[in-house]
Amino acid sequence: MNTKSKIESLLFISAKPMSVKQLVDIIGGDKKDIVVAGEELISEYSETNKGIQIIKNGSKYQMVSSPDNTELVKKFLKDETTGELSRPSLETLTIIAYKGPISKADLNRIRGVNCSMILRNLLLRGLVETDNDSETGEEQYVITIDFLKYLGINDVSQLPDFERLSKSESIDKVLNEDSSE
Repeated sequence: MNTKSKIESLLFISAKPMSVKQLVDIIGGDKKDIVVAGEELISEYSETNKGIQIIKNGSKYQMVSSPDNTELVKKFLKDETTGELSRPSLETLTIIAYKGPISKADLNRIRGVNCSMILRNLLLRGLVETDNDSETGEEQYVITIDFLKYLGINDVSQLPDFERLSKSESIDKVLNEDSSE
């Protein structure tokens, strides 16, 4: 697979801009090759009349919707962020509330499926936010103050059965089994 294809895939699944350094760390290869491929992608996407573009801010790249479709995207996002949460979204939000801060990899292991789109939706709704683990530098998901306000509580410890469920050995067992394989 060529470098442009790899960058394109990573930008597609990433909820945030990705730096050249991140792309080099994940893809490997030379920084210069990543920059050249990134610039070529920007050019290719802007030359065609596509609904998606790649933009660059400093040394970070991000895949975004075309400015031509702004109104359409706003309408969709309004519907998506004001409607009811799906069962998978509620499950993911519950895991974050009881086990957070938690990494995306751990969420995926607990749920057994990729949670990228669910996490994007929860981020858009302002129910979760990301924080970096000071030890590993890994992105962790936590609930927001808005989520607590929505529930009418002041602290996660006020969630039903928080003490018992937040220390659930069955979830810890799943995480430990998967990480030892």
